[in-house]
Parts: sequence; C-alpha cells; structure tokens
Amino acid sequence: MSRIGYKEIVLPAGVEVTQEGQMVTVKGPKGELTRKFSNAITMHVEGLSVKFTRESDDKSTRALHGTMRANVNNMVLGVTEGFKKELELIGVGYRAQLQGKKLVLNVGYSHPVDFEERENLTVEVPANTSIIISGISKQEVGDLAAEIRAVRPPEPYKGKGIRYVGEYVRRKEGKTGK
Repeated sequence: MSRIGYKEIVLPAGVEVTQEGQMVTVKGPKGELTRKFSNAITMHVEGLSVKFTRESDDKSTRALHGTMRANVNNMVLGVTEGFKKELELIGVGYRAQLQGKKLVLNVGYSHPVDFEERENLTVEVPANTSIIISGISKQEVGDLAAEIRAVRPPEPYKGKGIRYVGEYVRRKEGKTGK
C-alpha cells in the first residue's frame, strides 16, 4: 500500500496547479514548472488540495503512485520556497570563482574547469571554498551540484575534494612504514 501516494497535497496561497492531458503545470510566486506524467495515475485538483488515485493495482502502477505525488509536491515546494545545495572545496589551493556567468574551479588539475550558467539556476560563491546552487527545480539543482562534485569527488585518505556541506566522508588509514 502506498502511504505517500494517498497523502493529499495542500496548496499554499498563490500556487495554481493545472493538468492538460499528461502535462502538469505548477505556477507560483517564484516561477512556473511543467512536467509530463504517466496516464496510469489520475490527479484531482479540488480547491486548495491535490489528490492522486490509481486505476490498477499492478506493481509498476503502485510504484508510480507515490513517485508522481512526490514529484508534484516538489514542484509546489520549488515555486514557493525554492531548493538550494551547498558545496565546499577542501584541499590546498582548491578554489572556486565566478567570472561573469561562468563558474571556474581550480581543483588540482593542470587546467581550470569551467561550468556555464544554466537557465533557472543561480550559482553563488560567497567564499572561494564554498558554492551555493539554488533554483526552483529540485532535479536541475541536484544535477548541477552532482556534476560539480564529480569534477573532484572527496577521496578517503586526506579528505580532499568537492563535497556537499555536512557530507560524511569515511576516512581510511594510509600505508604504514616499517
């Protein structure tokens, strides 16, 4: 039984949810998000709440039930509050800086690594060892943060690399000499 799929979403003031066929659009104070969903789940917008029901009880439809509800809830949260990921650079000489609309990372390679600014996302560098990515789409914010982290993931011996703020990196002991 899907516990998440049957929970209704209460819409905050100023948020409007519409559905045209498979396309669901959520409009709010921070912007507008549109996403395509499956026909197996039916969405009902009743006043200030949104409910989801499924026609069949097969395994794939049950899996989609909670997923669709969670995705629409994330869309509602995105257009009202927005999402934010924070990264930190740990290592001697590791630094990040904004040059115009490009994020430039110096993380121990022979060349700097550049990231172009993406639409609907804002990248801030409050200090040269921290990066803040924010936007209204949870998926786009997470994707950009994962791409930046993949440039130099944290290594277990010295802990150097790019990591999320608060991320635990398991440390290993190095070789011991005789």
